[in-house]
Amino acid sequence: MAVEGAADQQQLTDPAASPGRASPSFRLRTESLNTLRLRRVFDLFDYNGDGEITVEEIELALDRLGLGSDPAEIRSTVEAYVAPGRAGLAFADFEALHRALGDALFGGPPAAAEKEEEEEEDMREAFRVFDEDGDGFISAAELQAVLSKLGLPEGRSIARVQEMIGSVDRNADGQVDFGEFKRMMQGITVWGA
Repeated sequence: MAVEGAADQQQLTDPAASPGRASPSFRLRTESLNTLRLRRVFDLFDYNGDGEITVEEIELALDRLGLGSDPAEIRSTVEAYVAPGRAGLAFADFEALHRALGDALFGGPPAAAEKEEEEEEDMREAFRVFDEDGDGFISAAELQAVLSKLGLPEGRSIARVQEMIGSVDRNADGQVDFGEFKRMMQGITVWGA
């Protein structure tokens, strides 16, 4: 995408130079979390469910999120990743685009020594998304609120949400603490991704 001005170029090449820089969690260092998150985003953007995300679907998703976008920039960026003969991005294409944008904005993947330390912080950041009141636990109401915001059908039924909580709630307190959340996330395998 086009970058205007030297200051903007500096922000892209050195994200730390920008006080309002994007979250470094653009690319999570825990591969299963990253793949799961990308799959969820892909599925949400794939409005018609055909397994491809078109430029129009990306524009619609960005519009719904309240993010202004230049259709010409989106089209030129996305079309570079669409395989010949396809109408849009398949999941593998979407991953490649995401990886390229992450590399351009934040540099390449972290070194192995950094990776382990950063995985814990990624888990905590993911946990905080669900722990809306910051009390250190994910309640059924919090999980339902986040699932509903994401437009996921599981968010429509408190019984289903309570069932989801119960499946990982080792101490049977009706909530998910960080340890339970971490064990659950480390055990996730994304098939077909």
